[in-house]
Amino acid sequence: MSENKNSVAQEESKASSEDKQSNSMWGGRFKDGPSAIMQAINASIDFDKRLYAQDIRGSLAHAAMLESVGIISAEDLAAIQQGLAEIKQEIEEERFEFSAELEDIHMNIEARLKSKIGDAGARLHTARSRNDQVATDFKLWCRDSIDRMIVDVASLQSALVDQAENYADAVMPGFTHLQTAQPVTLGHHLMAYFEMLERDKGRLKDCRIRLNENPLGSAALAGTPFPIDREQTSSALGFDRPTRNSLDAVSDRDFALELLSVLSLSAVHLSRLADEIVLWASAQFKFIELSDRFSTGSSIMPQKRNPDAAELVRSKVGRITGQHTTLTLVMKGLPLAYSKDMQEDKVPVFTAVEDYELCIAAMTGMIRDLKANKGEMAKAAALGFSTATDLADWCVRELNMPFRNAHHVTGAIVALAEKQNKELKDLSLEEMQSVEPEIHTGIFDVLSIEASVGSRQAFGGTSPQNVKAAVAYARNHLL
Repeated sequence: MSENKNSVAQEESKASSEDKQSNSMWGGRFKDGPSAIMQAINASIDFDKRLYAQDIRGSLAHAAMLESVGIISAEDLAAIQQGLAEIKQEIEEERFEFSAELEDIHMNIEARLKSKIGDAGARLHTARSRNDQVATDFKLWCRDSIDRMIVDVASLQSALVDQAENYADAVMPGFTHLQTAQPVTLGHHLMAYFEMLERDKGRLKDCRIRLNENPLGSAALAGTPFPIDREQTSSALGFDRPTRNSLDAVSDRDFALELLSVLSLSAVHLSRLADEIVLWASAQFKFIELSDRFSTGSSIMPQKRNPDAAELVRSKVGRITGQHTTLTLVMKGLPLAYSKDMQEDKVPVFTAVEDYELCIAAMTGMIRDLKANKGEMAKAAALGFSTATDLADWCVRELNMPFRNAHHVTGAIVALAEKQNKELKDLSLEEMQSVEPEIHTGIFDVLSIEASVGSRQAFGGTSPQNVKAAVAYARNHLL
């Protein structure tokens, strides 16, 4: 019985201690501490602790500015700098004890700093609020992630360029409506994805430009009466300028929404490439082989080589796009300035960035390991009357025939070949002349798939010569 009483007393003492800790965070306004349910819904430390490096970086810049304008002493600054350096080391060495009662990464670090250096740590929060602090930290985290993802995208582009060069003259069917349309080269096809990723990379860079304004110094919502130097903290943190409106600065999450939008669109591009890899690797296509590193087997069918990595990349677009929708719905009805709803801004961004980086890494590996079956691709490219357009173009060039007339003639010749179960190049001259008497032996110069792709030399076309030029340009402009 006495043991139970002691246990209850210890729990009450612990609860009282936690209440005091929470109350000290909020000041003297609240008499009682939060309920367990309130703590559970209110705390964000489980996910926002990944902002620790950005939070410490922002605090160091803020402290240096406070000292330079005379708000804190040089001694306090030195103590803050030393304390924050030690806290960073504790976190990175996994010796830091995170507390849900302190809600978030900002208060966890501040509480630890005060316990280490006393009053000097308590002075750090002068002229700022958690509102401008979290906006600054989150922008820094997004900016760091963008810088990293730009490099990741460039690595995938490099893999595409290398393979495009390897297969600059490897002929394959080009499709519209997933029906054979005209022959193209695998190199040209891969460089199409290079271009998509180039636009994605440009959007990441644009997003970075717009987010690179410093909220720090906006305080809770109205600015601060202290004589701070926001240009100094902006420069120290690598921002282009301070934000111009304190209300907007603490309540803006456009940068996060824009980043999610960019990642959603880029994930669509990755998903399209992944889907093609799935098709190309199938027994029905046999265009490519994937390495063991990016394939799996079947638990029951020993012959199977499943393109699981590609399939999972294809599926991730739903998760990433879903995160964009999530944050859009969080922000859609919020009045100025900060609302606690905005605590829900981080998980969608953290999740989407993590998924996107994994997709980029997986796709880069798959493309680098990919081996093309040139014979199978060429065989498929020759099917489906893929050089019919070349026949029509030849009639325009050589017979001075209006294109619509040439289109009609070609259609009739295709019907004839289809009826006889032949490809166009296998028809005799007499058979073609039965449709159009002026056709001569020169027609056979354009009906091979190699001649077809080789003739596409207009800028942006699929000829091997163009692919090699596109590869050279890409190598010179990558990143």
